[in-house]
Amino acid sequence: MIAIESMTTVLLLSMVLLISCSSFGNDPEGEHLESISKSPQFNKEKGKFVNRQQDSVDKMRKRMSLWSSSKEYFFGSGDRVPKSKLPEIKPPDIEEFLKPTESIKFIWFGHSTILVNFENTIILLDPVLSGSASPFSFMVKRFQAPVLKVNELPQIDYVVISHDHYDHLDMETIKYFQNKKTKFITPLGVTSHIKSWGVTENRLHELDWWQGVTMGNLEFICAPAQHFSGRSGMEGGKTLWGSWIIKSKNNRLYFSGDSGYDTHFKEIGDKYGPFDVAFVENGQYNEMWHEVHLLPKETAQAFLELKGKKLVPIHWAMFELALHDWYEPVEESEKYAKQYNIDLLTPKFGQLVSLEKENIFEKWWKEFVHKK
Repeated sequence: MIAIESMTTVLLLSMVLLISCSSFGNDPEGEHLESISKSPQFNKEKGKFVNRQQDSVDKMRKRMSLWSSSKEYFFGSGDRVPKSKLPEIKPPDIEEFLKPTESIKFIWFGHSTILVNFENTIILLDPVLSGSASPFSFMVKRFQAPVLKVNELPQIDYVVISHDHYDHLDMETIKYFQNKKTKFITPLGVTSHIKSWGVTENRLHELDWWQGVTMGNLEFICAPAQHFSGRSGMEGGKTLWGSWIIKSKNNRLYFSGDSGYDTHFKEIGDKYGPFDVAFVENGQYNEMWHEVHLLPKETAQAFLELKGKKLVPIHWAMFELALHDWYEPVEESEKYAKQYNIDLLTPKFGQLVSLEKENIFEKWWKEFVHKK
């Protein structure tokens, strides 16, 4: 009996490890690696992609190793996870979302997952709809279930990915699209992971910074970001990271992905602004990793340099990845929005927002701040 139980335990552990290894994905190799290594963003001496400031991530890692023994590193804030379920609209009004539009509609799922109707093309940005943002299901668990399960999504035309970190590229969600017609648009190298999860190569499109691809009436342009990549915990940098511009003749959207502050925001704004709506990260920040995530004031500054009309703060309210209170990012964004006269949109999870209509936004997080 003990032997059977031991064998069962070994089999279960093997299955967990197999699934976890699968979620690591595959870094580019062979002809694929040779092709993408020709990118100006790829440092052949280091064998990886780099930022404009090539030592930015090295500086961050050195600082983190020096601060890793600090009290803040281990404990941080006491309100990093909500003590009760956050307000949501569940299920979202998908029927209204899918109605024809000459503008942009969107539904925020929390963190950086956004469902967009852009002039009747349905786009899903950085979808993470599984239970956690980690190769292990018991780590980095979501605060609450998504407002739609992956099999409840409407037909998706394009999935757009900013980079390959687990809170932006989710194996379970991607696998749902194996036998769909949905196409994927990513920075260089990221398609290698997606292909390893069963999506055929003819549905995969990857771009370098400043490259674009036209799909119907829309153009998708991969733009710079200051970040890093990797899924295995090793050195990383084998795939590129980026932000995204999606534009038509009449409308423009910007999606920041993850990024620290640098000159690229102004460059993007000068080349492609103004944007009708800009989804810009405002959470999971800390001075320890300042190079790769925006501090709150920098979110506002980046938005102004992008020449955005409406700001939607993202990368907050669904996963515990930093040391601040879970609601601190939006509190800070609200403060700087008032200071700089920014039109700040703060939808609940699942709330349908249409840029061609008047929208009502509640300060739904305030009740949690007051309770503290």
